[in-house]
Order: sequence, then structure tokens, then C-alpha cells
Amino acid sequence: MHFTLEVLTNTRKFFIKFLEKTSLEDLNKIPQGFNNNIIWNVGHILVTQQLLAYKLSGLTMMVSDTLIAKYMKETKPDGFVSQEEVDEIKGLLFSTIEKTKEDFKNDVFKNFKEYTVSTTGNTLTNIDDAFQFILFHEGIHLGYVMALARAV
Repeated sequence: MHFTLEVLTNTRKFFIKFLEKTSLEDLNKIPQGFNNNIIWNVGHILVTQQLLAYKLSGLTMMVSDTLIAKYMKETKPDGFVSQEEVDEIKGLLFSTIEKTKEDFKNDVFKNFKEYTVSTTGNTLTNIDDAFQFILFHEGIHLGYVMALARAV
């Protein structure tokens, strides 16, 4: 198995813990000095993984257009997220990674469209580059979630 995907699975376990131990009110709270909340960060990493791995490979994504529009780059929380949506995101955190592992094993990420990420300026030229950036990106947002959890 691709090592990066194994680490990504373990990283997502931390996000799940925050979703499970944090009240719905606190998941939605934007503390002073922050411009987003815990649930936005978790939704954002989910959507970004799908966009970078699947959309850039010309494959069907496993998240809805609604979630993409709400959590993609350059968005911000736009209202109270319901428990139903939190549960949907929580369920997708692992189902998307498990499907990604399967798809990687089956070599479906063949037609990757090169993309330069705004965060670092690096250009992703293949799925391996994308997986490495996805892991880096999720690490950044895990740090934000940890800070937000202390602030709420």
C-alpha cells in the first residue's frame, strides 16, 4: 500500500476524534482571531482531497457538488452546519480514503492534469505528487483544528 495513503488514513482518525468529542455548537463556533471553524476545516480537507486526486485525474468524485461549493478553496463558513451534515462529512472521511486506496491499487489515476497549488506554488504532475500535497494540506488543517479546539 502506498505509504502516504496509510499516513493519510491515520491523520483522518484525528479529525474523526475532534468530530466525535466536540459539541455541534463548538464545531460551528468561530473563535475570535479565526476566520473559520472546526467543521469547515474538516469539510475542506475532504473536498480538497477529492478535487486534487479525482477531479485532476478526470474521475468522478465521491462528494456532492453542494459540499464542494461549500468547502472548496477560498470559501468560508456560511452558516450553522447541521448534525446531519457533520455525520455525512464524518462518514465520507474514511469511505473516500478507502476508495482512493482501492483506486490507487487498481491504477485508475492515469490521466492526471498538472496543477500548481496556491499554498506552496508547487506543481503537481502526477497522482503521487497529489497524494504528498494532500497529506501536507491535511496536516496544516489538523493544526488549525487543534488550535480551534483549544479556543472554543
